Amino acid sequence: MPRSTSDARHPKTALRPVAAAMQLAATGALLAATVWAPTAYADSVSTAVPTSASDSQAAPEQALEKLVVTGKRERRVSKGATNLPLEIKDTPQTISTIDKDTLRNFGASGSNDALRFGTGLVVDEWETNRTSYQARGFDVMLTQVDGLGMTNDWGLVESQKDTYLYERIELIRGANGLLTGVGNASGTINFVRKRPTNQDGGEVIASYGSYAAKRLALDYNKVLSSDGAWAGRLVVAHEDKDSHLRALHNRRSTVYGVVDGQIGDDGMLTLGFTVQDAKQRSPMWGSLTLPYANGSLADFDVSASTAQDWARWNNRSVDMFAEYTHTLSHDWEGKLTFNHHEGDSSTKLFYAYTASGYLNDDNTGLIGWPYRSQGDSQADVLDANLSGTIRAFGRKHEVIVGLSHAKQKNLTEAYSITSPAGPALPAFPYPGNVYPEPVWGSSSVSADGDQQITRLYGAARLALTDRLKGIVGVNAISLKRDGTSIYGGGVALDNETTEEVSPYIGATFDITPDLLGYASYSDIHQAQDQRNINGAFLDPMKGVNAEIGLKAEWLQRKLLTTFAIFSATQKGLATEAGFDPVAQQSFYEPKDVKSRGFELEATGRVGKDTNIAVGYTQLKLTGPDGKDIYEWVPRRTLSARIDTRLAALPALRLGAASRWQSDVSKIKGAQQDAYVLVNVFAAYELNKAATLRLNIDNLFDKKYLRTVQFGAIYGTPRTAALALEYKL
Repeated sequence: MPRSTSDARHPKTALRPVAAAMQLAATGALLAATVWAPTAYADSVSTAVPTSASDSQAAPEQALEKLVVTGKRERRVSKGATNLPLEIKDTPQTISTIDKDTLRNFGASGSNDALRFGTGLVVDEWETNRTSYQARGFDVMLTQVDGLGMTNDWGLVESQKDTYLYERIELIRGANGLLTGVGNASGTINFVRKRPTNQDGGEVIASYGSYAAKRLALDYNKVLSSDGAWAGRLVVAHEDKDSHLRALHNRRSTVYGVVDGQIGDDGMLTLGFTVQDAKQRSPMWGSLTLPYANGSLADFDVSASTAQDWARWNNRSVDMFAEYTHTLSHDWEGKLTFNHHEGDSSTKLFYAYTASGYLNDDNTGLIGWPYRSQGDSQADVLDANLSGTIRAFGRKHEVIVGLSHAKQKNLTEAYSITSPAGPALPAFPYPGNVYPEPVWGSSSVSADGDQQITRLYGAARLALTDRLKGIVGVNAISLKRDGTSIYGGGVALDNETTEEVSPYIGATFDITPDLLGYASYSDIHQAQDQRNINGAFLDPMKGVNAEIGLKAEWLQRKLLTTFAIFSATQKGLATEAGFDPVAQQSFYEPKDVKSRGFELEATGRVGKDTNIAVGYTQLKLTGPDGKDIYEWVPRRTLSARIDTRLAALPALRLGAASRWQSDVSKIKGAQQDAYVLVNVFAAYELNKAATLRLNIDNLFDKKYLRTVQFGAIYGTPRTAALALEYKL
């Protein structure tokens, strides 16, 4: 399977694990704790309420116990960019959130659509089942769930998450040295799961839309004990739809269950699982070849696809997690978290490419290459930490220290082909039956390996004065990789070890009660999967992020604005240097690539019932020679969304979201001029329980290429969907 950044154009780079993405496994016992703070995210805090009719009549000690449980249940917070429970305003880095209301209103059921709302985030969807994300000019290597996770293999994310499982998505931009052991200077995507609440109830949502898109979702919460100590939540979603791309069909089913409750007077236990089954028929492997030798580009219908009807790409995953939090004293807590992941991927794929990189004038020249694989992965993460406050020099300071160990293993088998070579491909675009499915032979191991990472981390927020706060932290890691072709290439790794220490330094200053200035510096190291011309893996890359900024709150803390100036450098970053026609794969060389720019963001509520979010990012990317590099990365992006109720018709909520990006291109590849996309919705409350919602995406039916980095795929034209939401 193609896994590297050159996969889409050079197929033999593809003989790599399909499902080898991110398998984590843990061994190690660690110390742990996490602080919860009622001020961390104002919008997510609610007051503890009685959970049964008998609550108000409970004995004093019983009532106190219930309030402890429900208080923690409602005040869960994310720890942002520092592992400390800070408000977004008090964090010396830029953080954006996409909440569940935005996801619901704009019908963003898949993670790719959801992340397009993020300030400065580019969703580079260059295949139908694999995507890379970019922030500040670099691939986002780290995706987390509830603050835990490891880097994405080759910066790629396979399949999509169903966003209905999550309370919100957080986008932390800049180096993530305090969040994980390995990463880069781009940022981190953190999905925050829905958790049990203190009230019974739920909802069911049914929708139907363009391309026969059918979706049914259920979210139900139940308080399980009369004293409110235990509660559970079940989330189910099923989606079945065709596509604007010829013959592409997606079906995804997801089930998530979670229960939490009190253990004794001081303990809180949470157990949960997620099962997702995603199936694709006629997926694209790689993307379209558009350039002609004379420099012009072919212009096909938006449905153009290289896939064949027999192609399949199926992914199934099972995730389980357990969290135990224990109150050690009024100021200290300990937390132990264990995550387990199992995944398997089954593929039958068809890749179409040209030896020269160009189409012939009559649109012939494509060469077909079928491929079949079966991949399995396992991953475990064990994390433990202690967090709390200490008193020194007459002030209180927040501290967290932790230890974690993660392990991931993968095995991929590829199948041989026993039938004769298939026919030459006709002029493109061709139908889905021009290349018959080959006769598959026996399978053999194409990738078999593992990696493990142990890390020790700590951070402190020091109250230097009433207005000046300092944040210091450190992250020490030991990363080991072992096996054959774990991350691509044919070179066997023999306990390759990376040991690095990364610091984090930040400061915030309250200029006024509503205006804060900040500065931060952090770095991170990333073992690289690319090889040089001699076949050896490149040395680890070092990512460095420095930024200064201002954050201001307006309208009684309802609106937050951020202005940030950043400089992000990837030292020794693997950059494609050429193509080996004998080995049929790309080789790389390390380069120091620098990203400099600024970001503006405003998010919150204006007026009684109007929500807004506006974000603008501008950057400059240069290589070691000081000249522009990575021309496929948009230098400017602007995203904006607004939703409101009409005073004259309060049952109606209207909203619009737009995203603009500057022009992009690829040398000897495709180009895309600057473009803007607009999505709108209208939701009408039929009664207290039922709401009818209409979504229209790509309102002006813009034809565009959603990527140019590895070939090209046309974006989705105008679509519409109608949904009925009913509260239970």
